[in-house]
Amino acid sequence: MAKNKTTQTAQSVHDFIEQVNDPIKRKDSYDLVQLMEQQTGFPARMWGPSIIGFGSYHYKYDSGHEGDAPLAGFSPRSAAISLYVGCDFEVKEGLLKQLGKYKMSKACIYIKKLADIDTTVLAKMIDHSIILTKEKYPENRK
Repeated sequence: MAKNKTTQTAQSVHDFIEQVNDPIKRKDSYDLVQLMEQQTGFPARMWGPSIIGFGSYHYKYDSGHEGDAPLAGFSPRSAAISLYVGCDFEVKEGLLKQLGKYKMSKACIYIKKLADIDTTVLAKMIDHSIILTKEKYPENRK
């Protein structure tokens, strides 16, 4: 089985954010760190070379694949900021209607800048994501 590439590292979150070229994205990253630390109750940690994550849990799929992942996280990529928060379909649909300007993939929400979204709605999404993760993996969180 392949080893997970996205694991928690000792890399400095501050040093990583300081390497973000776009000053708006850099400021948004610091603001997201503050918001996500507040919502999760966990300090920011680097996961792999480019994801800032908060807290962690251990997952194991029916296929046997298992690993650790952050409860919530984001990555300030060049094209957009990727937000890693999960919600069940019904709640996610309702909150996305209120979120603001974003794009979506199967696992991520992409925003250009924090000013494009309602951070109160994002906070609700983070809260819901943590609740779902703790329910699905009750004994495997840190």
